[in-house]
Amino acid sequence: MLTQELKTKVLKAQKNELTEHIIYKNLASVIKDKQQSEILIRISNEELTHYEFFKSITQEEVAPDSFKIFLYVFISRIFGLNFGLKLMENGEDLAQDAYDRLKEISPQIDDIIKDEEKHETELIDLINEERLKYVSSIVLGLNDALVELTGALAGFTLALQNTKLIAIIGLITGIAASMSMAASEYLSTKHEETDKTPLKACIYTGITYVGTVMFLIFPYLLFKNIFVCLGITVTNALLLILIFTFYTSVAKGLSFKKRFFEMASISLGIAVINFFIGFAIRKVFGVEV
Repeated sequence: MLTQELKTKVLKAQKNELTEHIIYKNLASVIKDKQQSEILIRISNEELTHYEFFKSITQEEVAPDSFKIFLYVFISRIFGLNFGLKLMENGEDLAQDAYDRLKEISPQIDDIIKDEEKHETELIDLINEERLKYVSSIVLGLNDALVELTGALAGFTLALQNTKLIAIIGLITGIAASMSMAASEYLSTKHEETDKTPLKACIYTGITYVGTVMFLIFPYLLFKNIFVCLGITVTNALLLILIFTFYTSVAKGLSFKKRFFEMASISLGIAVINFFIGFAIRKVFGVEV
């Protein structure tokens, strides 16, 4: 028997299926890649099937969630289909206890819902986006900039104790390192058996590196207190790690917690070491700026 509590949960799932059907349909109409568009249409039709199944149970019509449609279409267009759609699919679904109770009413729930959800995930994985192809190049630029520059700025902070000078030296160091990393990525990609273009790989690495450098250095251009600058820089580094780790973990189905703590501990660990090295250098060489 369909209790009111269970019916409320099924209506929620029914609304979600209709909403996702429209999201996939809207994205399919604006995506230029024909293969990706066909995949999205296929998923959209499956979501409509799910909606009709739930409707046959509730015997009620529901309206789609207009805000969710706008939000996920926007996210998918800006940050990529893989990220937007996997973020959506990771959202709240019908609870497991509701599934178990629905099986008593309709035994085919497993075939219609669970198997299809697994199939949807497999279909999304077929969407091959360029930005994900070059994620390794972006990670290289981000990782190196965070580790090298956060550590360098920590060392410069104690050794020089002059925010403008620290910013200038950090910028010179960062730009030189970005060109070096971009060149290394170009040569590395050129000699790898991969479908990545060496020039694009080097551009992704270089731009990511320079962007990270600018984001880490700007506190030294705004404030006079060296410790305030260093604190903001470390916070910015953690923010970048948090955002990018979340993006890659969702888009590529990886563990967020493990990757975040790994990157954060390496970056902060090297920053702390360089902080004390800078202090030691200032004392040993009697640096006065």
